[in-house]
Amino acid sequence: MSRERPCPCGSGRMYPSCCARWHMGSFKLRAPDAETLMRSRYTAYVMDDLTYLRDTWWPETRPATIEPNPADLKWLGLQVKGVENIDADNAVVTFVARYRVAGRGMRMQETSRFKRSKSRWYYVDGDVS
Repeated sequence: MSRERPCPCGSGRMYPSCCARWHMGSFKLRAPDAETLMRSRYTAYVMDDLTYLRDTWWPETRPATIEPNPADLKWLGLQVKGVENIDADNAVVTFVARYRVAGRGMRMQETSRFKRSKSRWYYVDGDVS
């Protein structure tokens, strides 16, 4: 992804100073909180980084396979609606992701659960509404 482009996660920062650090380099996979992990996972979906998605998914709930984006899918944006820190190791993030499939605009709202183990955050599961 180009340095001149804002990060897809909607933070307003450029990708190299935003989600790239969680996708690669010395900070890889070590997002400091649930919201940052959720944003970095959205960016991984945009970039079809299936390895990052798999590696940041809680092992007990991770699917056997993660499919790449269909050729006619385009991610359009992310809006974080709320973050609730349940305790030091559990959090919930509610977000809306907008995308287009075959030219048709769609939106997905999800309330996602995250868990921290050994100072590393993971996506556990979510409820889509």
